[in-house]
Amino acid sequence: MTPLHILQIDASARPGRSGTDPRGSHTRRLTDRFVDRWRAARPQDSLTYRDVGQQPPSPVSGDWIAAAFTRPERRDDPAQALLAESDLLASELLRADLIVIGAPMYNFGLPAQLKAWVDNVVRVGVTFGFDRSRQGEPYWPMLPAGKRLVILSSRGDHGYGAGGRLEAINLVERSLTVPMGYIGLTETHAIAIEYDEFADERLRASIAAAETAIDGLVTKLVHQAAAPADRALETA
Repeated sequence: MTPLHILQIDASARPGRSGTDPRGSHTRRLTDRFVDRWRAARPQDSLTYRDVGQQPPSPVSGDWIAAAFTRPERRDDPAQALLAESDLLASELLRADLIVIGAPMYNFGLPAQLKAWVDNVVRVGVTFGFDRSRQGEPYWPMLPAGKRLVILSSRGDHGYGAGGRLEAINLVERSLTVPMGYIGLTETHAIAIEYDEFADERLRASIAAAETAIDGLVTKLVHQAAAPADRALETA
Protein backbone atom coordinates (compact mmCIF):
# COMPACT_ATOMS: atom_id res chain seq x y z
CA MET A 1 0.00 0.00 0.00
CA THR A 2 1.24 3.48 -0.85
CA PRO A 3 2.16 5.33 2.36
CA LEU A 4 0.00 8.33 3.22
CA HIS A 5 0.81 11.36 5.34
CA ILE A 6 -1.37 12.53 8.24
CA LEU A 7 -1.52 16.05 9.65
CA GLN A 8 -2.91 16.07 13.19
CA ILE A 9 -3.86 19.46 14.63
CA ASP A 10 -4.96 20.03 18.21
CA ALA A 11 -6.47 23.41 19.07
CA SER A 12 -7.80 23.08 22.61
CA ALA A 13 -6.46 25.47 25.23
CA ARG A 14 -6.54 22.52 27.61
CA PRO A 15 -3.24 20.61 27.46
CA GLY A 16 -4.43 17.23 28.77
CA ARG A 17 -6.87 14.61 27.54
CA SER A 18 -10.22 13.76 29.09
CA GLY A 19 -10.37 10.32 30.61
CA THR A 20 -6.67 10.59 31.44
CA ASP A 21 -5.98 14.06 32.85
CA PRO A 22 -8.09 16.16 35.24
CA ARG A 23 -10.05 18.75 33.22
CA GLY A 24 -8.49 17.34 30.08
CA SER A 25 -9.60 18.08 26.52
CA HIS A 26 -12.23 15.99 24.79
CA THR A 27 -10.97 16.94 21.33
CA ARG A 28 -7.41 15.87 22.15
CA ARG A 29 -8.85 12.57 23.33
CA LEU A 30 -10.67 12.14 20.03
CA THR A 31 -7.77 13.12 17.74
CA ASP A 32 -5.44 10.76 19.59
CA ARG A 33 -7.95 7.93 19.30
CA PHE A 34 -8.40 8.51 15.57
CA VAL A 35 -4.68 8.69 14.83
CA ASP A 36 -3.77 5.77 17.11
CA ARG A 37 -6.29 3.52 15.39
CA TRP A 38 -5.31 4.72 11.94
CA ARG A 39 -1.62 4.03 12.53
CA ALA A 40 -2.39 0.64 14.05
CA ALA A 41 -4.13 -0.25 10.79
CA ARG A 42 -1.57 1.50 8.56
CA PRO A 43 1.81 1.64 10.35
CA GLN A 44 3.53 2.67 7.13
CA ASP A 45 1.84 6.08 7.17
CA SER A 46 3.73 9.10 8.50
CA LEU A 47 2.51 11.87 10.81
CA THR A 48 3.05 15.57 11.36
CA TYR A 49 1.71 16.81 14.68
CA ARG A 50 0.92 20.48 15.33
CA ASP A 51 -0.46 21.81 18.59
CA VAL A 52 -1.89 25.24 17.80
CA GLY A 53 -3.67 25.25 21.16
CA GLN A 54 -0.36 25.41 23.03
CA GLN A 55 1.69 27.11 20.31
CA PRO A 56 -0.71 29.42 18.42
CA PRO A 57 0.32 30.69 14.99
CA SER A 58 0.83 34.41 14.69
CA PRO A 59 -2.32 36.25 13.58
CA VAL A 60 -2.14 38.02 10.25
CA SER A 61 -1.17 41.71 10.28
CA GLY A 62 -1.20 44.51 7.76
CA ASP A 63 2.44 43.84 6.88
CA TRP A 64 1.68 40.12 6.53
CA ILE A 65 -1.14 40.86 4.09
CA ALA A 66 1.09 43.18 2.06
CA ALA A 67 3.79 40.50 1.90
CA ALA A 68 1.33 37.74 0.93
CA PHE A 69 -0.05 39.80 -1.95
CA THR A 70 3.41 40.73 -3.23
CA ARG A 71 4.72 38.50 -5.99
CA PRO A 72 7.31 36.08 -4.56
CA GLU A 73 10.10 37.39 -6.76
CA ARG A 74 9.49 40.92 -5.42
CA ARG A 75 9.47 40.11 -1.71
CA ASP A 76 12.35 41.51 0.30
CA ASP A 77 13.90 39.74 3.28
CA PRO A 78 11.53 41.23 5.88
CA ALA A 79 8.52 40.18 3.79
CA GLN A 80 9.87 36.65 3.44
CA ALA A 81 10.47 36.50 7.19
CA LEU A 82 6.90 37.59 7.87
CA LEU A 83 5.61 34.69 5.74
CA ALA A 84 8.01 32.02 7.02
CA GLU A 85 5.56 30.59 9.55
CA SER A 86 2.74 30.63 7.02
CA ASP A 87 4.99 28.92 4.48
CA LEU A 88 5.66 26.11 6.96
CA LEU A 89 2.00 25.66 7.93
CA ALA A 90 0.88 25.68 4.30
CA SER A 91 3.57 23.15 3.33
CA GLU A 92 2.31 20.80 6.06
CA LEU A 93 -1.21 21.07 4.69
CA LEU A 94 -0.08 20.58 1.10
CA ARG A 95 1.90 17.47 2.04
CA ALA A 96 -0.92 15.82 4.01
CA ASP A 97 -3.32 13.26 2.57
CA LEU A 98 -5.44 13.17 5.73
CA ILE A 99 -5.99 16.20 7.97
CA VAL A 100 -7.35 15.48 11.46
CA ILE A 101 -8.36 18.59 13.41
CA GLY A 102 -9.46 18.76 17.03
CA ALA A 103 -11.76 21.78 17.03
CA PRO A 104 -13.52 22.53 20.33
CA MET A 105 -16.43 24.97 20.27
CA TYR A 106 -15.57 28.28 21.91
CA ASN A 107 -18.51 30.70 21.99
CA PHE A 108 -20.15 28.88 19.07
CA GLY A 109 -17.10 29.05 16.79
CA LEU A 110 -13.44 28.13 16.47
CA PRO A 111 -10.77 28.88 19.06
CA ALA A 112 -8.80 31.97 18.00
CA GLN A 113 -5.63 29.92 17.69
CA LEU A 114 -7.25 27.60 15.15
CA LYS A 115 -8.67 30.54 13.19
CA ALA A 116 -5.12 31.91 13.05
CA TRP A 117 -4.00 28.61 11.48
CA VAL A 118 -6.78 28.89 8.88
CA ASP A 119 -5.74 32.45 8.04
CA ASN A 120 -2.13 31.35 7.61
CA VAL A 121 -2.87 28.46 5.24
CA VAL A 122 -5.59 30.03 3.05
CA ARG A 123 -3.11 32.03 1.00
CA VAL A 124 -3.15 33.52 -2.46
CA GLY A 125 -0.67 31.88 -4.80
CA VAL A 126 -0.09 29.00 -2.38
CA THR A 127 -3.41 27.28 -1.67
CA PHE A 128 -5.70 29.30 -3.94
CA GLY A 129 -5.10 31.17 -7.15
CA PHE A 130 -6.36 34.58 -8.19
CA ASP A 131 -6.25 36.30 -11.56
CA ARG A 132 -8.60 39.22 -12.15
CA SER A 133 -8.19 38.83 -15.92
CA ARG A 134 -9.21 35.17 -15.87
CA GLN A 135 -12.41 34.37 -17.73
CA GLY A 136 -15.26 33.28 -15.49
CA GLU A 137 -14.25 32.69 -11.88
CA PRO A 138 -11.08 34.67 -10.97
CA TYR A 139 -10.34 32.38 -7.98
CA TRP A 140 -9.49 28.68 -8.04
CA PRO A 141 -8.36 26.05 -5.49
CA MET A 142 -4.76 24.87 -5.53
CA LEU A 143 -4.75 21.92 -3.13
CA PRO A 144 -4.12 18.59 -4.87
CA ALA A 145 -7.20 16.38 -5.17
CA GLY A 146 -7.81 13.42 -2.89
CA LYS A 147 -7.23 14.97 0.52
CA ARG A 148 -9.64 14.22 3.36
CA LEU A 149 -10.54 16.36 6.37
CA VAL A 150 -11.73 14.94 9.70
CA ILE A 151 -13.14 17.44 12.21
CA LEU A 152 -13.40 16.22 15.80
CA SER A 153 -15.24 18.67 18.03
CA SER A 154 -16.72 19.05 21.51
CA ARG A 155 -19.55 21.23 22.79
CA GLY A 156 -20.82 22.21 26.21
CA ASP A 157 -24.51 22.07 25.27
CA HIS A 158 -26.29 19.65 22.95
CA GLY A 159 -28.27 19.79 19.73
CA TYR A 160 -25.66 21.42 17.50
CA GLY A 161 -25.71 18.66 14.90
CA ALA A 162 -27.74 18.47 11.69
CA GLY A 163 -31.40 19.01 12.52
CA GLY A 164 -30.64 19.84 16.14
CA ARG A 165 -32.15 22.68 18.11
CA LEU A 166 -28.91 24.69 17.99
CA GLU A 167 -27.69 23.78 14.51
CA ALA A 168 -28.04 27.38 13.29
CA ILE A 169 -25.53 28.72 15.83
CA ASN A 170 -22.93 25.99 15.36
CA LEU A 171 -20.16 27.81 13.49
CA VAL A 172 -17.37 25.32 14.15
CA GLU A 173 -17.60 22.92 11.23
CA ARG A 174 -18.55 25.61 8.72
CA SER A 175 -15.62 27.76 9.84
CA LEU A 176 -13.40 24.92 8.62
CA THR A 177 -15.32 23.37 5.74
CA VAL A 178 -15.92 26.68 3.95
CA PRO A 179 -12.28 27.91 3.80
CA MET A 180 -10.90 24.40 3.31
CA GLY A 181 -13.40 23.74 0.53
CA TYR A 182 -12.43 27.05 -1.06
CA ILE A 183 -8.84 25.87 -1.43
CA GLY A 184 -9.84 22.41 -2.66
CA LEU A 185 -10.34 20.21 0.42
CA THR A 186 -13.95 19.17 -0.08
CA GLU A 187 -14.25 15.68 1.48
CA THR A 188 -15.08 16.22 5.14
CA HIS A 189 -16.14 13.99 8.04
CA ALA A 190 -17.21 15.38 11.41
CA ILE A 191 -17.78 13.79 14.82
CA ALA A 192 -18.49 15.62 18.07
CA ILE A 193 -18.95 15.15 21.79
CA GLU A 194 -21.82 17.08 23.40
CA TYR A 195 -23.19 17.66 26.95
CA ASP A 196 -19.78 18.63 28.39
CA GLU A 197 -21.28 21.25 30.71
CA PHE A 198 -23.82 18.74 32.05
CA ALA A 199 -21.10 16.30 33.18
CA ASP A 200 -23.56 13.45 33.68
CA GLU A 201 -24.53 10.20 32.02
CA ARG A 202 -25.43 12.07 28.83
CA LEU A 203 -21.84 13.25 28.51
CA ARG A 204 -20.52 9.75 29.10
CA ALA A 205 -22.89 8.38 26.46
CA SER A 206 -21.87 11.09 24.01
CA ILE A 207 -18.17 10.31 24.52
CA ALA A 208 -18.82 6.61 23.97
CA ALA A 209 -20.84 7.32 20.82
CA ALA A 210 -18.13 9.62 19.44
CA GLU A 211 -15.42 7.03 20.05
CA THR A 212 -17.50 4.33 18.37
CA ALA A 213 -18.08 6.66 15.42
CA ILE A 214 -14.34 7.33 15.18
CA ASP A 215 -13.57 3.62 15.09
CA GLY A 216 -16.09 3.15 12.31
CA LEU A 217 -14.77 6.12 10.34
CA VAL A 218 -11.19 4.87 10.60
CA THR A 219 -12.27 1.46 9.29
CA LYS A 220 -14.12 3.09 6.40
CA LEU A 221 -11.31 5.46 5.40
CA VAL A 222 -8.61 2.82 5.76
CA HIS A 223 -10.59 0.60 3.40
CA GLN A 224 -10.91 3.47 0.93
CA ALA A 225 -7.19 4.18 1.17
CA ALA A 226 -6.40 0.56 0.35
CA ALA A 227 -8.89 0.31 -2.51
CA PRO A 228 -6.66 1.83 -5.25
CA ALA A 229 -3.90 -0.66 -4.40
CA ASP A 230 -6.40 -3.51 -4.43
CA ARG A 231 -7.63 -2.46 -7.87
CA ALA A 232 -4.06 -2.24 -9.14
CA LEU A 233 -3.40 -5.82 -8.00
CA GLU A 234 -6.59 -7.01 -9.69
CA THR A 235 -5.49 -5.55 -13.02
CA ALA A 236 -1.80 -6.46 -12.77
